[in-house]
Amino acid sequence: MYRFRFGIAILIAMFMTTNPALARGIYQQPDVFLQETFPEGVPDPEVVWLTKSIRSAVEDILAHKPTALRIRYWRKQDRTAWILEEIGKEKPITTGVVINKGTLEKIKVLVFRESRGWEVRHDFYTDQFKGASLKQDHYLSQSIDGISGATLSVRALQKQARLALYLHQTQLSTP
Repeated sequence: MYRFRFGIAILIAMFMTTNPALARGIYQQPDVFLQETFPEGVPDPEVVWLTKSIRSAVEDILAHKPTALRIRYWRKQDRTAWILEEIGKEKPITTGVVINKGTLEKIKVLVFRESRGWEVRHDFYTDQFKGASLKQDHYLSQSIDGISGATLSVRALQKQARLALYLHQTQLSTP
């Protein structure tokens, strides 16, 4: 009986890793991510307006013009949470990013819509971002290893991490 169950589990795992359509989906709702990030109560959302100077830096980080005029975030003291979207290959990847005192505390793929590159949702990849900060040139302070076959998803998450760190810095001086 044990061999049978083990065999079925192996077949299911093989099917899920070879069928990219199964990788797409909602891994965590944004509101649940925020509740997990702020268990004592989710603060009211705040907004960063993309002024000319901020917009220029955002364009540099994303390597394209941002589609929005403002970006919403949640803040409690020196800790901020951002729900961001960036195109992987063709479709947006939604992530939740938590910044604490200028360093990246957590990045999590919330919604993945692409057919490839879904491996970026796993802890073995996202844990590399922990403790990263933003250097003067808007790049991460630490190296992030890529994933073969997931290059565009890897780039998208790195851009989101850099963007959240940059926007966090712009908001530290705001009460």
